[in-house]
Amino acid sequence: MEEKDFMEMAIRLSEKSISTNEGGPFGCVIVKDGKVVGQGWNRVTSTNDPTAHAEVVAIRDACKNLDSFQLEDCEIYTSCEPCPMCLGAIYWARPKKVYYASTHEDAADAGFDDSFIYTEINKEVQDRHIPMVQLEREKAKLVFEAWKGKEGKVDY
Repeated sequence: MEEKDFMEMAIRLSEKSISTNEGGPFGCVIVKDGKVVGQGWNRVTSTNDPTAHAEVVAIRDACKNLDSFQLEDCEIYTSCEPCPMCLGAIYWARPKKVYYASTHEDAADAGFDDSFIYTEINKEVQDRHIPMVQLEREKAKLVFEAWKGKEGKVDY
């Protein structure tokens, strides 16, 4: 299969999402060595899970199938340019490449505008729309200290 074929699969999954009323019009396929190892479509409304975006669902599926928390040597094909959350998940998963079809402007035009998140990320914590209050930093830092000294930990 070629890149175009995998992207068409992702687009078909985006169509499936809306035809089954599971969520918004987004689909994603993850490929390793020319084979699909994970797939997902938006399931936000059907699962009441705001993180169930197509890319996150596909990453979870691929990681389960590969028995790994990394997607090294994998390619992601997604029907739309990833939102900020999915982009973060993609970077944590560490694939080698991402292909996307629609742009974030196309998504915004369809009612999926995430520009406010980009704006919020760049604000100082105290200036964000949702109040962010720091509590018990010193106690939490002790857990990080324990992690740093833990033997046999799996770094990621």
